[in-house]
Amino acid sequence: MAKVCENCGKSSQMEWKRKLLRGHYNPTVKKRKYPNLQWTKLKDGTRTRVCTQCMKTGAKTKA
Repeated sequence: MAKVCENCGKSSQMEWKRKLLRGHYNPTVKKRKYPNLQWTKLKDGTRTRVCTQCMKTGAKTKA
């Protein structure tokens, strides 16, 4: 099961920060950030994984 919103298609993103220490930027590890997906039940009884932004805007009608 993919970590993708079934409504808007939002998926993971890479995060990379530049760490400043004593005037020099040190390399840091790239991290993958995943969307906040939640299971929601639709009116027809099916369950889908939707991100919380879609849940807030009401893009999918909940049961």
